[in-house]
Amino acid sequence: MSPGTGSQKPSLRFERKLQRGGHALVAGMDEVGRGALAGPVSVGVVVIDQACRSAPVGVKDSKLLSHQVRERLVPKIQGWAAAYAVGHASPGEIDRHGIMVALRLAGTRALAALPVKPDLIILDGNYDWLTEPGWVGLLGLLDEGAGLAPGVPNPCCLPVRTMIKADMFCSSVAAASVLAKVERDAMMVALADEVPGYGWELNKGYCAPEHFAALASHGATVHHRRSWRLPGVPDAHDWAAVAHPTHSRP
Repeated sequence: MSPGTGSQKPSLRFERKLQRGGHALVAGMDEVGRGALAGPVSVGVVVIDQACRSAPVGVKDSKLLSHQVRERLVPKIQGWAAAYAVGHASPGEIDRHGIMVALRLAGTRALAALPVKPDLIILDGNYDWLTEPGWVGLLGLLDEGAGLAPGVPNPCCLPVRTMIKADMFCSSVAAASVLAKVERDAMMVALADEVPGYGWELNKGYCAPEHFAALASHGATVHHRRSWRLPGVPDAHDWAAVAHPTHSRP
């Protein structure tokens, strides 16, 4: 769904409409890192209550902001939102279960970290990857030691509204994208110190010439999505078949 055309500056107009409809705690949710070659996929969530005023000046889709601006916005968003959190799914989980399940894991972990239970979630895009195909078996997919806290809300019980370009229209979703982007970027910078040579401090695990060159020279690391077709690593896409010989891949 879409709130219509017009100004692309995010606002709380759609969140307020949902609150007037009986959803007092509205959560905006967005993901970052879905298209990266290395590192986690991360999901941010920002909860808005009826006491929240307009978002801090400058909040918009994180892709439209410099890293300096994003970092300056984080404490402002944290002070503004009723609640917020970021969840992650590891490259290993992406390899084992696929990107959609990994997104669901990251989103569920973000919800688990909230001190409140939202009444409704606004999800950027046109596909509900948070609840489809459902909750069944999700807990069994979690990495050891990365489970959910007791009482975590079952995402299937939370209504979700998908919206194309929600990060352009909804302040809660735009703020969630900023929090997720800053946290994931910091993780990739830390990994760049641990595994130098791939340029992650600059490219954050995405496609970039220095990343391609390092893959061709040194191959994939444990932080790469080894089931993907990694440039310069001809057999990377066969990883899942080697690791799970009973699982066929096209």
